[in-house]
Amino acid sequence: MPEITKTPKTSHPSADSTRALAVDPVWAWAPYEPDPRQPWDMRRAGHLYRRAGFGAAWNELQRALADGPQRTIDRLLHPGHQAEAFNRAHDEYELSAIDPAAASSDTLRQWWLRRMLETPHPLLEKMTLFWHQHFATAGARVHNARLMQRYLQLLRSHGLGRLVPLMVAVTRDPATLLSLDVGANYRSRPSENLARALLEHFTVGPGAFTGQDVREAARAFTGWSVLTRQLRYLEHQHDSGVKTILGQQGNWSGEDAVRIALQHPATAPRLVRKLYRWFISEADEPGEALIAPLAQLLAKDGDIGKLVETMLRSNLFFSPIAYRRRIKSPVEFALSIVRPFETLVPTAPLGHALNRLGQDLCEPPTLDGWEGGQTWITSATLLERHNLAVALLGGGEPFGDKLDPSALAEKHGHHSAESAGRFFVDLFLQGDLEDAVREKLLKGAGTRPASPPSAARYRQMAQAIVTLPEFQLA
Repeated sequence: MPEITKTPKTSHPSADSTRALAVDPVWAWAPYEPDPRQPWDMRRAGHLYRRAGFGAAWNELQRALADGPQRTIDRLLHPGHQAEAFNRAHDEYELSAIDPAAASSDTLRQWWLRRMLETPHPLLEKMTLFWHQHFATAGARVHNARLMQRYLQLLRSHGLGRLVPLMVAVTRDPATLLSLDVGANYRSRPSENLARALLEHFTVGPGAFTGQDVREAARAFTGWSVLTRQLRYLEHQHDSGVKTILGQQGNWSGEDAVRIALQHPATAPRLVRKLYRWFISEADEPGEALIAPLAQLLAKDGDIGKLVETMLRSNLFFSPIAYRRRIKSPVEFALSIVRPFETLVPTAPLGHALNRLGQDLCEPPTLDGWEGGQTWITSATLLERHNLAVALLGGGEPFGDKLDPSALAEKHGHHSAESAGRFFVDLFLQGDLEDAVREKLLKGAGTRPASPPSAARYRQMAQAIVTLPEFQLA
């Protein structure tokens, strides 16, 4: 494959440009090994941190360059005990901050954004966001922030684990059931909502099941109810008769229904395609031959972490086929501005800004989550992205002067506007900018030594970079 030398000239990937992708799967999923044609450089390091996290600080980029891809991926996958301690502490912060009776998820959203900014395990938060998109439990339908907090903890604890425990836990989660309007679920009145969500949205997908499968799976879930906002199992309300789900007959329970759905041959390829879109590309539709090895890997033992690791270490991941072939979601866009500054910003106004950009955390709009891709980019949301960048880097309300480009440039030894401008291009875009755009951006940046550049000039340069089309791509 050719070396990555610059951002693809195809602007934003879109649904209209999606095409079937024919790539040798043996080459695609083999581990990437740097060589003179495909060197490990800052572009690839930045690409890894955009996909496996929410962007990188300068020191993270420099450490990645020194460590190489394999050690850097090791660290992203297994950050050590510090991540466990961090999550325990933040769980406690959330518990103390969230009113148990609160219906709104606003406070939880603020704490989740803070966790994304501070976490030593960004890949885990990226996977928590992926599963939140996949299961699409919405706080507005749950009306209880504490239950939503437990739901997110559940996704986080299983996010890189195994599929069966994750799926069983989700189907027994009070927030999930309330979001699906499953309250009492008795054998005389089985609710089909959870069964339909399991088959249509969580596992096999449309066209791979029938209405009879839904009705039979609903019988399997009877007995599990949410009463006074607590999950309860009433054995006498479980339908213990024989059921036939996706062609398998037996005295199935809800856990059996989950297992049968996960074993169906349509499930693993469907989940792999979603993860392909999340980590590799949303601009190309992978062919069946390309997906098959990963689907077989996932179907074998349901190990999510192993599947994600295979993707992140692969030749395909570090090739031009994947490079900047996703549009940043609002969360990715905002956090990739903030994280390089290694500080926090007020997350209440940040959450509201993300809502205006189309991604209201804890409130996915449908059972399919956010559509993503080209839908993130409209004339209205591009204006909102520009406004958010200006607000974050402008030094005024509502974010204050938490993000100070001049201080950041000085910290890393850049004392002129021209030097700082080049640093910002490297920090935010890893130097990957067309020469003509770079020249225009940096034109006039230099100033005489007797007249040091103003903080406003630094802010303007940083704002100009993070509002470029290239920065909208992950």
